[in-house]
Amino acid sequence: MLITCYNPAQLGDVLLVVLGQAKAEQRVSRKANIVQIADQETGQIIGFNFFKVSELLGDLTATGQIVLSFQQLKKLNQALQAAGIDYTLLADQDAKFVVGYVEKCEPHPNSNHLHLTQVKVDKDQELQIVCGAPNIAAGQTVVVAKVGAMMPNGEIIWPGNLRGAISNGMICAARELKLPHAPQKRGILVLSPEKYQVGSIFDLHQAQKADWKF
Repeated sequence: MLITCYNPAQLGDVLLVVLGQAKAEQRVSRKANIVQIADQETGQIIGFNFFKVSELLGDLTATGQIVLSFQQLKKLNQALQAAGIDYTLLADQDAKFVVGYVEKCEPHPNSNHLHLTQVKVDKDQELQIVCGAPNIAAGQTVVVAKVGAMMPNGEIIWPGNLRGAISNGMICAARELKLPHAPQKRGILVLSPEKYQVGSIFDLHQAQKADWKF
């Protein structure tokens, strides 16, 4: 997993690289302009902060989660090597926001408001996702944020366990996606199956510019 985020207005010229879920106890060390973050208990590296990143990659115009080119990734790896850090960043080109189809929706056995869903996404994958939206139902075409997605509010989607049930992703509401005119109430976004193909990429940046009718 490789999640990269750039927000100069809030953090300055720093690229955040997330490789794993944050831990309660972390070990932080710095070499040159690179901060390494690791699990205190296991030593596993879970992230890097690259300071003065524009000196490495040039001006980054995007804000929020960004997708690095292979050339940009190569430059980051060269910087890691130059700093004496034995780690290689690997590209993650897997789409994180996709159009899904709710094949099955059943009440959660340990909750009176949650549902267990089986959702078909891209690459013929089927994900179990726990959903608490009141309007969730089988047969819907929906937006799925897969594990590794960064939501517009900065939240990262990780595998979860909700009341004893595994959940691998999130079925999204329009307000969670920051879509224009999104209803500010609970309920997932249901897409038109005529307009959206199951398994296709849901282009979040384009969707946030569209004129939605709810």
